[in-house]
Amino acid sequence: MSVLKYAGLFICALSVILMTAWGTLAIYWSNPPPDLLRTVSAAVFGLATVLAFLCLPNRLRTLIGFLLVFAVVAGWWMTIPASNDRPWQRDVAVLPFADVKGDLVTIRNIRNLAYRTETDFDVRYYDKTFDLKQLNSVDLIAVYWMGDAIAHIMITFGFQERDFVTFSIETRKEIGEEYSTLKGFFKQYELIFIAGDERDLIRVRTDFRRPPEDVYIYRTRMPPETARKFFMEYIRQINSMKENPEWYNTLTTNCTTDVVRLIRDYGGKARYNWKVLLSGYTPLYAYEQGGLDTRIPFEELRKLSYVNPKAVALGDDPEFSRKIREGLPRP
Repeated sequence: MSVLKYAGLFICALSVILMTAWGTLAIYWSNPPPDLLRTVSAAVFGLATVLAFLCLPNRLRTLIGFLLVFAVVAGWWMTIPASNDRPWQRDVAVLPFADVKGDLVTIRNIRNLAYRTETDFDVRYYDKTFDLKQLNSVDLIAVYWMGDAIAHIMITFGFQERDFVTFSIETRKEIGEEYSTLKGFFKQYELIFIAGDERDLIRVRTDFRRPPEDVYIYRTRMPPETARKFFMEYIRQINSMKENPEWYNTLTTNCTTDVVRLIRDYGGKARYNWKVLLSGYTPLYAYEQGGLDTRIPFEELRKLSYVNPKAVALGDDPEFSRKIREGLPRP
């Protein structure tokens, strides 16, 4: 048997294994109640596939039958709808939205939780009106908790260095639900675009999570006209999701891929590559694209952009966002 034929059989077998694993998990983590029905259905799908390929003599016919069954499972799974009506955890229970009148954009439900611990807090929201003519800065915030490869990415828009609003793309978890990277592939979490105050979104990570997470603020060189287009893509998105909820996906719909999508939606030149998929390298990607301060080496810029000590010292200072940017390199 030729090498090419062996390679073809190997690829075919690997594909069936991966599709069987995906189909089994998709059924197990799906929406029909009760849990027992999902468990049995998932087991039947996985076991039947294995037995079919081991016991049936006509492998080609078995493969065609498997593909037909898999297509039915995949088609059904794609129809599972996201929802805004679930028993949400308190920190993600309220959706932001915005009213637009000319250059004035009023964002409703800007989150600013008052923390005692990460899980013990007072729920606070406020509304604020921003003037697009005053939008003159966009900052990339990268948060690290498990090495250099993975980070949570947030975007802050600044208006004349006085008013700031941050957008954080996160999983919208239900009460009692914990995050799982594997579950994130299987429509287990809705998506939420949090419009937040940095006293909340930064300090929960530097002051209240244990252990603390490392937060970096990178000031970008995005021109005001482009910044306004980018900002309005976020506004369009939060208004859309208020009526049309969306699913989170660990790989394709998350805090970095959705930022790239929003940039592309207004005609920007961001591209998907491994530095976006491995989100911890997103700041390096922005640096290489000329979006950050390239007058100094990236490693030096990274050290200067670290803000944990400042965040802890500032606490709930009303001027938190302005003061935490003092001394940060700005293109």
